[in-house]
Amino acid sequence: MPEPDEALIKVEAIAPNRGETFLLERPGPRLLPGKDIAGLVVQAATDGSGPGIGTRVVGHPAQGGWAEYAAVPTHSLAALPDSIDSVRAAALPLAGITALRLLRTAGFPAGRRMLLTGASGGVGHYVTELAVGAGAELTAVTATPVRGERLAELGATVVHEVAAAQGPFDVVLESTGGPDLPVALSKVRPGGTLVWFGQASRTPATLDFFQLLGGPERVTIQHFHYAGAPYGSDLAALVRLVEQRRLHPEIGRVTDWARTADTLVDLRERRIRGKAVLLTGGAR
Repeated sequence: MPEPDEALIKVEAIAPNRGETFLLERPGPRLLPGKDIAGLVVQAATDGSGPGIGTRVVGHPAQGGWAEYAAVPTHSLAALPDSIDSVRAAALPLAGITALRLLRTAGFPAGRRMLLTGASGGVGHYVTELAVGAGAELTAVTATPVRGERLAELGATVVHEVAAAQGPFDVVLESTGGPDLPVALSKVRPGGTLVWFGQASRTPATLDFFQLLGGPERVTIQHFHYAGAPYGSDLAALVRLVEQRRLHPEIGRVTDWARTADTLVDLRERRIRGKAVLLTGGAR
């Protein structure tokens, strides 16, 4: 039963995230996965907030999106224009919100040299398109040339090891952790910033104080995590960017949700470039 500030959405498309696959390793009794959805409002919020019945929306619930129907707080919904289908919409929330908030944290991109590690996924795609579009000189680190092709088309300089990036950089956006983080830190200019927003390697990073003394001085290391509702205004901004053709979701697989298990494995093993979208039926 939805809460008074929640709308009931008939889910048409779901976009699982790689991080969600890790939650399935040790699922708790209350785990209800699913944070990126698009669909149709079939029951409006009883408190009068949010979109009305029949409105097509994109949503970012805290959980429970992998379902035929999902209750989503109205503060985490945005209406969709007819020009944006449910597949592209579902690919927006977590990765797109992360990219927007990450770039806000990093500061105005125009004219700045930026390094982005772990750039192959959805966040990396959105950060690259938004940052380059705003005038940044961005270097993206991807595991393979194939994964870097689209980023190069968007205007990034692509390398395949952090050590190969030609610094110094005003801002480093670091998402892999492990041994890459200290190497990325060494690429920051004196007085610059490293924003640490992920640990895709699943390996803790080790920093040596004395090694840092031989590198850039007065570097700021800032921890970042995207989460924090409300999400509606950011979702609306992403929708506008797609509608204006300034943001183009990269979708590597669209399939029926009967193939959820295979898709989750392929996401986890990085066999899908960009986002994967699962259709529940009736998607537009």
